[in-house]
Amino acid sequence: MTADPRRGLPSVDRVLAQLDGLPHDLLVASARAAIDAARERAAQGLATDPDAIVADARDRVAIRQAQLLRPIVNATGVLLHTNLGRAPIGDNALAAAVAVGRGYSNLEYQVEAGTRGSRHEHAGSLLAQAVGAEAGVVVNNNAAAVLLCLGALARDREVVVSRGELVEIGGGFRVPEIMSESGSRIVEVGTTNRTRRTDYERALSSETALVLKVHASNYRMVGFTETTPVAELAALGPPVMVDAGSGLLDETTPWLPGRPAWLADEPGVRQALTAGAALVTFSGDKLLGGPQAGVIVGQAELVATVARHPLARAMRADKMTLAALQTVALAYLDGDATRIPLWHMATTPIEVLQARAEAIVTSVPGVEVIDTEAVAGGGALPGLTIPSVGVSIETGAAGLASLRRAGIVARTEDDRIVCDLRTVAPNDDARLAAALAAL
Repeated sequence: MTADPRRGLPSVDRVLAQLDGLPHDLLVASARAAIDAARERAAQGLATDPDAIVADARDRVAIRQAQLLRPIVNATGVLLHTNLGRAPIGDNALAAAVAVGRGYSNLEYQVEAGTRGSRHEHAGSLLAQAVGAEAGVVVNNNAAAVLLCLGALARDREVVVSRGELVEIGGGFRVPEIMSESGSRIVEVGTTNRTRRTDYERALSSETALVLKVHASNYRMVGFTETTPVAELAALGPPVMVDAGSGLLDETTPWLPGRPAWLADEPGVRQALTAGAALVTFSGDKLLGGPQAGVIVGQAELVATVARHPLARAMRADKMTLAALQTVALAYLDGDATRIPLWHMATTPIEVLQARAEAIVTSVPGVEVIDTEAVAGGGALPGLTIPSVGVSIETGAAGLASLRRAGIVARTEDDRIVCDLRTVAPNDDARLAAALAAL
């Protein structure tokens, strides 16, 4: 009688003794999974090799390690790559987060008075000052900011919004669904491509709590279109709330020598407030260039109402986010936002990128310098590009996968791998060159 091959399977402890690199429980799970897979093969009459089982377990450990959150080199040319974490955070902002996070802070404590304070007195108030608003609060993302404002100010009442602005944002979240979750009633006006002031006027009633204007930051509509400016909406009477989305603080970009052409007609938060918006919400990790957050700025009375709402506690930002965002706000108030990585990357001169690309080409045979076009990404500035420079090498999908295993994400064009240097930190050039050489 033939012996059951399953009897020859190694024990979990035997496999486990040859694994490392993860906590014990995760190593045990990898060992058991490898043994279970071998048991299934044995049940089918296939041979099993203890060394192969150990190798399988090690592969599973490596896969689990690769799934852990870790740094990646972004060579895609997408500055605000949502899948890669959007805006990189500067060293000074990270240092502020570490300093506040490693111990105690005055997060909700007024040191001079010795009394309880508010976490909104830090980053929120500074960002409000940066755009000329009366007050500001910070929550965990812009979707939360919109939901909180609508829930606090328009629950069981009507919110008037253009049909052309009922957009879907990243991850499948749709503005109408967020509005519905807030308990407010949507009143759609106009058509997909044209919404006039008279459309809003006809929709107003005693039940109108807000007029909502949503910046369609992730798509661009051209042709036979018409929208109603914030100033005209503000003249209608009810408070106007603007979801600015991408978070450009000031469309004149006073922190730069001049407004970059790639910003085109991107609206600014300051300009929306100047035009009469009562509240403006926007993201912290898009064109603001900070950590993931949602910011609400505007009239003090409305902001206070929002901050007092029960949902505000569920959506509030943590102390390290606020510390990092405070540093970002101070950079804007200093008038030098180029020390924010996003703006430094976006405004790096072509000549600098060209020199870096040529240095890589010199050290890696088969690589060419090419002109490329970077994009903002993150649902901002659709269809607009930023002139850039990259390096390119002819290789197939296997090469792209090899780069990913080295922690580098690139793109392909015409059967060539393209690594756009606008989104690669200069201190990662050597790592990129070594990975390209390995191809």
